[in-house]
Amino acid sequence: MQKTVLITGAAGFLGSHLADSFVEKNYRVIGIDNLIGGYVENLSKKIEFYKLDLNDLDLIVPKFVGVDLVVHAACTAYEGLSVFSPALVVRNTMQITTNVMSASVKAGVRKIIYMSSMARYGEQDIVPFVESMIPKPQDPYGIAKYSAELIVKNIAETHNLEFTILVPHNIIGPRQKFDDPFRNVASIMVNRMLQNKQPIIYGNGEQRRCFSFIQDVIDPMMIACESDVANSQLVNIGPDEEFVSINELAMKLAKILNFALDPIYEPGRPQEVFLANCSANLARELLGYSTKISLETGLIELVNWIKTYGPRPFKYHLPLEFITPKTPKTWTDQLI
Repeated sequence: MQKTVLITGAAGFLGSHLADSFVEKNYRVIGIDNLIGGYVENLSKKIEFYKLDLNDLDLIVPKFVGVDLVVHAACTAYEGLSVFSPALVVRNTMQITTNVMSASVKAGVRKIIYMSSMARYGEQDIVPFVESMIPKPQDPYGIAKYSAELIVKNIAETHNLEFTILVPHNIIGPRQKFDDPFRNVASIMVNRMLQNKQPIIYGNGEQRRCFSFIQDVIDPMMIACESDVANSQLVNIGPDEEFVSINELAMKLAKILNFALDPIYEPGRPQEVFLANCSANLARELLGYSTKISLETGLIELVNWIKTYGPRPFKYHLPLEFITPKTPKTWTDQLI
């Protein structure tokens, strides 16, 4: 009997790749997205798509009826912006998660997979971050993601839903939004370089991150979705190798694009975590995770995908709820 999966954020970068994977496995796939952070062209014609706002509980509940599995990937995943637009980000992170859980219980859904964020960890004393660490989120986005985890766990345990919380981080690859000035550092850099503009780096550029290629995270996620090996668990998904600085990222992209690099440095953004890297050991143990695509290969794939569409002007499509001396002038003056 064909199973049905409902994916929130289905037009987004991660959600659309998950949708395609479920289609390949002969699931009936229902997708919901408000198109704030995704592209219409990411959507497969083989999914049942509904442009809906997850904040409207009464409107979304009927779409959950008959669903076996919910993959909740929708979120306004704007960590830096959340410092200056917290109401927008928290509403579209924590509140929508509460609504998804409520709709799932009302409709009798059996299992939910929640996509959390490395922002849950905040600034820790050591890296890489492991799942047993006490979360210390330090911006509204991270606080909302961790709060949403607690909502998922509480409602699922109370009402007998199976659940898994996955923690992807810094995913790159085809379909990533690259005309968004507020997030996706690698895509922003590529889009600017293709316009013969220097990349903008906040602070001294020595902040360090690991970048995950999309297919490397999809494969273990699908195992979590289709089996019970990670039920009731929180699992980091992504590489813990190639821990690079933002300066190094810019240099790697400049080399791929044969671009004469001379970055523009802007003041650091408030509440930005300096060292952020997650251990993949639990994902290796439970979900067979392995890093198959190197950072360089992943960046080449990203560059080639953006080149197929050509550079685009950046769209300042989300509001700044308040402007203070700490608000990046790259946003207030639309300099990106």
